[in-house]
Amino acid sequence: MYIKEFSKTSLNPDLPQLRAGQTVRVHQKIKETSPDGKVKERIQIFEGQIIAVKHGKGINATFTVRRIASGVGVERVFPMHAPTIAKIEVVKDARARKAKLYYTREGKEAKTKPR
Repeated sequence: MYIKEFSKTSLNPDLPQLRAGQTVRVHQKIKETSPDGKVKERIQIFEGQIIAVKHGKGINATFTVRRIASGVGVERVFPMHAPTIAKIEVVKDARARKAKLYYTREGKEAKTKPR
C-alpha cells in the first residue's frame, strides 16, 4: 500500500516517451564540493543513443544511454524518475527494429528508421 502511494507521488509526469534507438540529451544535476566545503550544483549533459529501457514505466524504470567519447564507448544507466535528472531531451526520434540494441557494443551500426 505504501509503495503504491509513494510511486504515484514521486513519478515524473513530464518525461518523453523513451524507446531504444532514440538519441537523447540527459541533463543531470551534479553536486561538487570545493576544498573549503562549499557545495556547488551544476548540470552535466550526457548525449547518446538509448540502447535499452528496462522495468517499464514504474518507479524502478531505467534506461541505458551509449555514446562514443574519444573513440571509447561509454554507457550510463539512468533511473527514469531520479530527482537528479533535470531534463531529458529527445534529439533524434528513430524507430529501432529490436527492443535492446546491445549489438552496438561490438561496433555494429544500429538499424533504425526515422519517424
